[in-house]
Amino acid sequence: MFFFLHTTLTLTSPYYLSNKNQLSPVSAKAGAGSRSVVAMAGTGKFVVGGNWKCNGNSKSIAKLVKDLNAGEITADVEVICAPPMVYLPKVQSTLDRKYQLAAQNCWVGAGGAFTGEIAAEMLVDANIPWVILGHSERRALCGETDEFVGKKTKYALDAGLSVMACIGETLDEREAGQTLAVCTRQLQAICNEITETDWAKVVIAYEPVWAIGTGKVASPEQAQDVHAGIRAFVSKAVSQRVASAVRIQYGGSVNAGNCEALAKQEDIDGFLVGGASLVGSDFVTICNAARFNN
Repeated sequence: MFFFLHTTLTLTSPYYLSNKNQLSPVSAKAGAGSRSVVAMAGTGKFVVGGNWKCNGNSKSIAKLVKDLNAGEITADVEVICAPPMVYLPKVQSTLDRKYQLAAQNCWVGAGGAFTGEIAAEMLVDANIPWVILGHSERRALCGETDEFVGKKTKYALDAGLSVMACIGETLDEREAGQTLAVCTRQLQAICNEITETDWAKVVIAYEPVWAIGTGKVASPEQAQDVHAGIRAFVSKAVSQRVASAVRIQYGGSVNAGNCEALAKQEDIDGFLVGGASLVGSDFVTICNAARFNN
């Protein structure tokens, strides 16, 4: 069954950051326009990922696992934790099974003479079911292009992994009115590589780059607008069926205080959490915000 939400989105309107760390709309540049799109509210199970990034040591990781194990997940939610690679085996052996595990990256092809890389087959062999690909930090710091991320996504899927595929715009791109142009360009590179069937194992993580770790966050309504635009693009580029089923996470300074309002938005199907995922009680609160998503 498809659930249609008729929403008029201004796809070219830029935004600026206000003093309250929220996005406020400004007028589009001369010549910019808007168009009406039909977006389908997501129908998939709420999914929360915790990206621990390059943080922690043996002591802090053990405490975080203990706090997560003590937390009670009461909502109907899929939860995935992504520790640093070196700690994956320890976390795998101690973290409660209510949490799945992800790697934060994998290589674009089979193993071989690729120093420092991890092959998707290695993760599958180690019983790690998920991987995060295309994160903005890897795009910016490691030079990963849209096309490279698309190929990595396809290879990981073919190897048997599920993928949280990250997209998102910089502040300059947002202020230039390019938010959806950037997001759809990044998504198109993935669409070019994977099949319609592959999308069953892909979660889209929309993370505005300017909001990652900064404390700045889009208002729930503005995040919803971008998610609806992403879903409309998937409907056109892939199919309405995939657009309805694909889950779209929001990432960018999600915390225990703003997660409820964000979760209430119909096209926000989960979160990809950075800093707050390092605090066990806060992360459990964010996971349980799934109960507000109807």
